[in-house]
Amino acid sequence: MYYVYVLKLKNSKKNFYFGCTSDLKRRMTEHKNGNTLSTKGKNPELVYYEAFSNKNLAYKREWSLKHSGSVYVALLKRLGLK
Repeated sequence: MYYVYVLKLKNSKKNFYFGCTSDLKRRMTEHKNGNTLSTKGKNPELVYYEAFSNKNLAYKREWSLKHSGSVYVALLKRLGLK
């Protein structure tokens, strides 16, 4: 399984972080322990994730969330975060 996930960041100019991983528990531990530069000191909170059986589909979804404003806004609206 591959996961695309959304973190809400505190203490940051950016409000959200999007990522993709094959081990969501491990990746969340890394984020919370400050082992990643992108979320270090920003108190990340997991607010959403999607599961994919195919790696390529997961990375396509992550890319679209990061590069398409309409996809980004649609997801945040659906989650009630915008």
